[in-house]
Amino acid sequence: MKQSLSLLFFLILSNVCFSQLGGFAGTGQTRNLDTVAEKEISVTLSGKTKYTDYKIISFKDDTTYVDTTLTIKKEYKFNFRRKDNFELLGFHNQGQTFTTLGYDFSDVSLFPDIGFRGKQFLYMDVEDIDYYQVATPTTEILYRTGLEQGQVLDALFTLNFSERLNVSFAYKGLRSLGQYRQSLSSTGNFRGTLSFRTPKDQYAIRMHVTSQDFFNEESGGLPEDMITAFETNDESFIDRGVIDVNLSDTESTFEGTRLYLDHNYKLFSSKKDSTNLKNFTNLKVGHIFTYEAKSFNLTQSTIDTSLFGEAYSTDGIDENTESEVVNNQAYLEFNSKYILGKFKVKANYTDVTYGYDSVFNPTVNLSKIKLKGKAVSVGADWKGRVKDFYVNADVNITPGSGYLAGNYFKGEAFYKKDSLFTVKARVLQSSKSPNFNFLLFQSNYNTYNWDKSNFENTATRNLGFTFLSKWANAFVDFTNIDDYTYFDEDSQPIQHSGSVTYLKLKANKEFKFGKFALDNTIMYQNVSSGSDVFRVPDFTTRNTLYYSDSWFKGDPLLVQIGATFKYFTKYQANAYNPLLGEFTLQDDTEIGYPNVDVFFNARVRRTRIYFKVDNIMSNFTSTKDYYSAPNYPYRDFVIRFGLVWNWFI
Repeated sequence: MKQSLSLLFFLILSNVCFSQLGGFAGTGQTRNLDTVAEKEISVTLSGKTKYTDYKIISFKDDTTYVDTTLTIKKEYKFNFRRKDNFELLGFHNQGQTFTTLGYDFSDVSLFPDIGFRGKQFLYMDVEDIDYYQVATPTTEILYRTGLEQGQVLDALFTLNFSERLNVSFAYKGLRSLGQYRQSLSSTGNFRGTLSFRTPKDQYAIRMHVTSQDFFNEESGGLPEDMITAFETNDESFIDRGVIDVNLSDTESTFEGTRLYLDHNYKLFSSKKDSTNLKNFTNLKVGHIFTYEAKSFNLTQSTIDTSLFGEAYSTDGIDENTESEVVNNQAYLEFNSKYILGKFKVKANYTDVTYGYDSVFNPTVNLSKIKLKGKAVSVGADWKGRVKDFYVNADVNITPGSGYLAGNYFKGEAFYKKDSLFTVKARVLQSSKSPNFNFLLFQSNYNTYNWDKSNFENTATRNLGFTFLSKWANAFVDFTNIDDYTYFDEDSQPIQHSGSVTYLKLKANKEFKFGKFALDNTIMYQNVSSGSDVFRVPDFTTRNTLYYSDSWFKGDPLLVQIGATFKYFTKYQANAYNPLLGEFTLQDDTEIGYPNVDVFFNARVRRTRIYFKVDNIMSNFTSTKDYYSAPNYPYRDFVIRFGLVWNWFI
């Protein structure tokens, strides 16, 4: 299927490129190759391009630019995810999972997912794919050393064949051995995008194809005697590679393939600005197609009853869980002064299949091995604006019963005063089925088999406020969840009978003193109801003190030297279960500790260079108490190197 999607992507790309160079249907305009080549050569050789000519366009059509500066925010995002991990605690090796220190319920998905959430922190969804518009061919390379052995490489290449046709190709790969046994990570992530529009924007299309795979050796954490050896800093186990782990031959692979296509045709439009028209204008009819297949595979050469209990098979296991989603959306969109902006009505037809191709354990008598659902949903989007005041709303209703039935509403209003400050209020209400692995799961291990297809929809209500300014940033989130679904201490799916009430407050402020700066982020969380099943640390803080200056004559080198202190208060963090690819409740262990990383970063022209020392305090403490999750130690003192390099042809 991956090969078929890639072939389809390149066929569409070839067809659009040919149409762009040969002519435009319905416009009466043609361009010969000499004209296009002439224009591209003149752009390339003119030397007059600006940074605003290199645009990055998000899924929501927000535009940013290729940024080659060196800032403290870049330091926070220099990791495999390319995102700030403030609310996450990574396991010791790159490419492994994360413990969640803070939750975000501001953008709940419309339909349930396959699950295996511990394996999807590195997965790129539709909203994570960017599109580009560049004046000249553009490349970005990220390189970073792995742990013990291996490296990370994220390479992007994008170019415009003309002003209106862009393609990009990107691949992110990782292979890192890790410090402990059975901790190898190996991942691959391919993304290809295309965006095209005809003159006068009468027809527009953007699409992408992704192929992603995440392989992990699963250690199961440390056994009790090794935990004692780790915590007491036993000299016999300073070499982490000699420490025994719970599992010796267990491996997991999470894979995903997606084809996404959004295209529309403008039925009619006006040359005037829409705010000056008496009737609606820019009427578009559009179609969005999404195909996405995901799978989770677990292999084990020998059965391990000590960790997962009794099993049906004694010869090892090879278990595969799959899901497939096909969604077609038709929409009609227009602008009007009567609605103060843009309005879209939409209808979706969704077809979902989840489950297994065979029975793994005939002794448990599951009534089904697949879940299937089809649904029709209707909804609308609205984006309005009055001067500096903006309003956005999104509503979707899926009537009926079944795994896909539910409703979704999200609205936000914000006021933006130039670059001084932005104030935003947000509300979300969602009702949808729990993820599919909560509803149906099977395994050779006897207790890991269930059919919970009678679970109720989980109802989520979220209210949030944001204040962004040059003085400080503040965020408030209040969430209430009914029928919250989780895995209990026995790794069984449970729906909480009461409500979960969750408050999150976060603030950020940077102080500058000449060439020195102190960047501070603090988060407070409180679970006033449901704290027995929903657990987070009370306080999490990150404080970075750094020095920044240009060195040498002519300022060829910008340096950034500093240290980051991060701390979260002790709490009963969820335990990681590799058979489920999920986190489960546990009542035996608390984690919470301070951590200090030291960094030396530099920028030479368009290249940013990063040196980092992780967990420097581990070399100065006789007692080791730093864990990513119960039984899983965080990484020890380690020095790593990396760079990000942009160049423009």
